[in-house]
Amino acid sequence: MWYGESAGKFGAAVTSVVLPLVAVSVLHATTFEVSLLNAATWVPWLLIGLPAGVWVDRLPRRTVMLVSDAVSCVLFVSVPLAYWSGALDVTRLLLVALLAGTAAVFFQTAYTAYLPSIVGPGDQAEGNAKLHGSASAAQIAGTGTGGLIAQAVGAVDGMLTNALTFLVSLACVARIRHREPPLRVARARGALFREVGEGVRLVARDPYLRSLTLFGAVSNLFLAGYQSLLVVFLVRDVGLTDSGVGVLVAVGGAGGVIGALVVRRGVTRFGTARALLLFELAVPALAPLMVLTSRGAGLALFVIGYAAVSVGVVAGNVIKAGFQQGYCRPDVLGRVAACSSFLNYGTLPLGALLAGALGTWFGVRPTLWVMIAGIPLSALILLCSPVRTRRDLPTRADAGH
Repeated sequence: MWYGESAGKFGAAVTSVVLPLVAVSVLHATTFEVSLLNAATWVPWLLIGLPAGVWVDRLPRRTVMLVSDAVSCVLFVSVPLAYWSGALDVTRLLLVALLAGTAAVFFQTAYTAYLPSIVGPGDQAEGNAKLHGSASAAQIAGTGTGGLIAQAVGAVDGMLTNALTFLVSLACVARIRHREPPLRVARARGALFREVGEGVRLVARDPYLRSLTLFGAVSNLFLAGYQSLLVVFLVRDVGLTDSGVGVLVAVGGAGGVIGALVVRRGVTRFGTARALLLFELAVPALAPLMVLTSRGAGLALFVIGYAAVSVGVVAGNVIKAGFQQGYCRPDVLGRVAACSSFLNYGTLPLGALLAGALGTWFGVRPTLWVMIAGIPLSALILLCSPVRTRRDLPTRADAGH
């Protein structure tokens, strides 16, 4: 699972650079079309995020992950095939992004619910840190490699690298020997909607799950907004080459590895609740430095700001994942994870579309000011929640009431 997840994250990072480069450099897409491409990756969370959690709680989660990897591999192979046949256009790219995003909904939901079944409670904190840390390292390597691949063989042919990584992930997940016990399958009429409602109520009524979900939704709105404009900003405003974009994003993304390395020390020293505020509010306060990026020495400002965001996101995700896995009952974890992800990831396409529209009307750099400033400000939601009053987050649902 560790190897497979890392391989998949590497491929996703390559795509995050190469797919927009295909749109910008090969198809000459507009700023809004590039933002649409980013939005299409995340809009499946709005469409099927909630029922996906119910299905994942009914089906063998390893099987769901295998099917998701296979579908993703086929989709990314189709991009160069369409280009070689002369059929590639922005619409086809949007369709690939939409379907790949759908596969990612099922993989991510199943992966979140599957981890506690193969890692004991005492090891889950370390397991989450390792998974998020290796995922960040894979993303760093992927973004840097994506730019270099696009420079060497072209952005379109570079999509084959992503297809290969999902094939590696498929092989790794297939080698997991652990088999889950048979899961309850609800067959009554209306059971799907009742189980979706149960997950929504669990999140809405619990002050910790509700606050963390609301924070994630607002934060991701701004994260998607600025990320959807990064390639356009660095290529057209700053004047970097394809490889330069990949290298710069990779260097700044090293903050994710740092976040995974320091999160356990921060939790030990400050407690899970206070460490969450540190990583989600204080560290990302450096994010606006990215907007001041210019050629030469000014590139360092981008690295510092991007690294600060990466540290905060990864460290915060490690803390939140460990909290959710220990706090929720195993039989409802898929639904709770899907409900949280529905809101958290559901705002990503909205942020991308908002940034694309604002970037078209007011310019890319002014829009980046708004989007990047919103990242640390969204953590103010946590200051208005029970998280502010505690040293540590509760470890079970009845401990927070």
